[in-house]
Amino acid sequence: MAADEEATTTAPAAATGNARHPAGRALVGLCVTQVTSWGVLYYAFPVALAAITADTGWSAPAATAAFSAGLVVSAVAGIPVGRWLDRHGPRRVMTAGSALAVPATVGIGLAPGYAWFLAAWLVAGAAMSAVFYQAAFAALTRWYGDRRVRALTTLTLVAGLASTLFAPLTSVLVAELGWRGAYLVLAGVLAVVTVPLHALTLTAPWPRTGRQEVHRGRMPPEARSREFLALSAALTLTALGLYATSLTLIPLLTGRGFSPALAATTFGLLGAGQLLGRVVYGPLSARTSPTGRTVALIGASALALGVLAVLTGPPAALVAAAVVLGAVRGACTLLQATAVADRWGTAHYGTLSGLFAAPITAATALAPWAGTALAEAVGSYATAAAVLAALVLTALGLAWSARGTG
Repeated sequence: MAADEEATTTAPAAATGNARHPAGRALVGLCVTQVTSWGVLYYAFPVALAAITADTGWSAPAATAAFSAGLVVSAVAGIPVGRWLDRHGPRRVMTAGSALAVPATVGIGLAPGYAWFLAAWLVAGAAMSAVFYQAAFAALTRWYGDRRVRALTTLTLVAGLASTLFAPLTSVLVAELGWRGAYLVLAGVLAVVTVPLHALTLTAPWPRTGRQEVHRGRMPPEARSREFLALSAALTLTALGLYATSLTLIPLLTGRGFSPALAATTFGLLGAGQLLGRVVYGPLSARTSPTGRTVALIGASALALGVLAVLTGPPAALVAAAVVLGAVRGACTLLQATAVADRWGTAHYGTLSGLFAAPITAATALAPWAGTALAEAVGSYATAAAVLAALVLTALGLAWSARGTG
């Protein structure tokens, strides 16, 4: 199938900050749709979880397993979605994904039993693969070319507001309408915001790059290289360590003597740290090689985890360590977004990025379970953080072995 009407130019659309330019309009539109998609499909669930379990009688682990299964589906579905993005551009793919997300969210809210609930989350996972970061990163990387870091930073900074906006909104909706009513309203938000914005703002010409052939049914040769596999493995291990520790930070801190309120507040500061890390990534990328910043950020990840594992006080130091953990995690989001294009160019970014990110996305989906299970196995959350720090140190060696491409 030939590329659709978006693929009509031979050079990237001019990357400007002008919102009237097609690429600028796309960036503005994606900022809004990323906040909305993440807010509804990701951040609403933990807010609604207590109400879901109280109403249905399902256990919290069972309900969370359905949510995590959707994220795993997102990781797997991201591989063909990446190919479709390369072939057709983001307008069709992301509009279809947002259209699919609407009935999936309705299905979650109307689920009469657990099997229906699980199936709805699996469909939602397929939609996530076409509307979350990977698809948006592919669009901006191709449209903005060498100026992609600024566009990606802008997108992730704005999208970082998703939890800030949708956690309280979901809480109010659950209190007023119950969790089922809340999900129906949120489905309406998706329909009104994301579907038309994807259709109307992602209209910039989809650039030809001089390597327009699409690998049908087989992986591009870059994806079979030692460097590609080693780098993907390194960032997968890093993501597992960062997310497993972040998502078990509250019990780790209460074990250090924090009150539940202070531990929750400190957990909230991870978001501020992520914003800081994303701001810092631009200057870092301008002053380092791809391998240099990869090694530096993985090393910083291992250090942050190690500090949280061994530091017992004072409270201010632990709060600072948590903020640093958030900053490293935020910078690693942009590292993942730029790793493929920095080393192998933008010609098949969607395909390569889908393959590259699949294990990373799966690791983040499994991280809540992995962190808790590891803590139970080793006896404490602090010891678990130490084990995860050692795991991330192995990722450092993998990243260094991938230096042949950067």
